[in-house]
Amino acid sequence: MGQDAFMDPFSNTVGVFQCKIYLLLLAGACSGLKVAVPSHTIHGIRGQALYLPVHYGFHTPASDIQIIWLFERPHTMPKYLLGSVNKSVVPDLEYQHKFTMMPPNASLLINPLQFTDEGNYIVKVNIQGNGTLSASQKIQVTVDDPVTKPVVQTQPLSGAVEYVGNMTLTCIVEGGTRLIYQWLKNGRPVHTTSTNSFSPQNNTLHIAPVTKEDIGNYSCLVKNPVSKMESDITMPIIYYGPYGLRVNSDKGLKVGEVFTVDIGEAILFDCSADSYPPNTYSWIRRTDNTTYVIKHGPHLEVASEKVAQKTTDYVCCAYNNVTGRQDETHFTVIITSVVIRQKLESRPKMEYRKARTFSGHEDALDDFGIYEFVAFPDASGVPRMPRSVPASDSISGQDLHSTIYEVIQHIPAQQQDHPE
Repeated sequence: MGQDAFMDPFSNTVGVFQCKIYLLLLAGACSGLKVAVPSHTIHGIRGQALYLPVHYGFHTPASDIQIIWLFERPHTMPKYLLGSVNKSVVPDLEYQHKFTMMPPNASLLINPLQFTDEGNYIVKVNIQGNGTLSASQKIQVTVDDPVTKPVVQTQPLSGAVEYVGNMTLTCIVEGGTRLIYQWLKNGRPVHTTSTNSFSPQNNTLHIAPVTKEDIGNYSCLVKNPVSKMESDITMPIIYYGPYGLRVNSDKGLKVGEVFTVDIGEAILFDCSADSYPPNTYSWIRRTDNTTYVIKHGPHLEVASEKVAQKTTDYVCCAYNNVTGRQDETHFTVIITSVVIRQKLESRPKMEYRKARTFSGHEDALDDFGIYEFVAFPDASGVPRMPRSVPASDSISGQDLHSTIYEVIQHIPAQQQDHPE
């Protein structure tokens, strides 16, 4: 077969030659010759060069080494690209500036790579010696544009109220082919749930309705066979709360929801709750079955010497003006003497588990003092009797909540005899 026939891809002679080569390729490698490729699928970037590495080896004397490259697309016959015998290369004139081979190296360089170059590349190696040994390999080449950096758009921009509003995150990419989208929250993949759903291409995340648990750092990861890019972090605005309302103080003894304060001592209370936006707080005092607002804001200072009653009830109210939800917590402030306070603070915690049961009415003079009213869980449902602070008998008990009150001793003045 002449050299001209090799170089004319449109002649009938070359067409018959290509068909014969393709049938030989399907026969596989002979035992004396092995052709290997690092991967049967190679991904390339449009506009750049792509190298198809090929390695072959044989264990027999060879007078001639022939290398042939063919190209095929689905449902088409293979097309001759170039070939060589020893170090002489015979390219198809149509592609002589696009494909490069440096025999006896069988590797192929494609430069530049275009979308039309996507398909299967077949390499066949023939060794001429005491006979002819043949072996071949096929490499699938894909061509893509790299992914540009994605941008996430959030709707609504103003945010959504927990359990009421919905939110949509859309991933926008200007460049890239065969894109695969993945949503991340705090660096971890987001999955479909009862409130999370995705568009068919996965480029849109819909949350309906939003909850506090949906708060986090969201990003969109987009990838294809040749690249991947991640968007900047976005944090959707979700309004929630208040949750976990509580009152704390800078001093004083706290037992349950009761604060014990020394006479003459000023105590600062702090009211806080988890909420967005931050709550507005109101402080309410309850006196003689009446309630009234005494201050707005998260802090309240109580000066014990200015409190008319030794036991005063307070309420802290938290209100979220966006969610429309509110919560409140009640607590009691007891003004007591320093001596009593020191005795209570020095009392071991285990003493709160000790109890004393009264079987009857003791001497009235013994009734004055500090009492602790304790609720003991009882399977019978019968409430326990109150116990006194100076208890000595120890019994095992469960966890309990207690409130300390001061009972003030008062002896009525005796009536004096007046002469008529």
